[in-house]
Amino acid sequence: MTFTHLDDAGHARMVDVTAKTPTLRAATARGLVRCVPEVVSALRDGAVPKGDVLAVARIAGIQSAKRTPDLLPLAHVIGVHGCVVDLQIVDDGVEIEATVRTADRTGVEMEALTAVSVAALAVVDMVKGLDKATSIEHVRLTAKEGGRSGTWVRPDEGHAR
Repeated sequence: MTFTHLDDAGHARMVDVTAKTPTLRAATARGLVRCVPEVVSALRDGAVPKGDVLAVARIAGIQSAKRTPDLLPLAHVIGVHGCVVDLQIVDDGVEIEATVRTADRTGVEMEALTAVSVAALAVVDMVKGLDKATSIEHVRLTAKEGGRSGTWVRPDEGHAR
């Protein structure tokens, strides 16, 4: 098996995508911030002392998608041409979905996963004063489009929300 992020000596390296032609690409990721019923109630009522949790988390997710190469050492600097972060309050917490789009030489899977992860961290930060046991669960890639491998949808997810 050949690992693209290792050189012949086994050292980590960034894959050279210079010769690849830019194409349209998209990726969607999802995750859950699990909250106790009291936190869910405060979220629904807009009564979280730190303010508008969903707005802060949405902006944090978008901002983090654009900063992914600063966080992941082998990620390429690419143009994030679109990023939508949706948050929905549900009975067991906050569901998060992020879709990132680009017209570039490599995919945006890591950007979508980063957007969900950082949006989830922002939710935790905003509600931790109400419940320190709030947790982040099930962060996963659910779909991707474009590139050499084409379209992929996580079998247990169906289609993007």
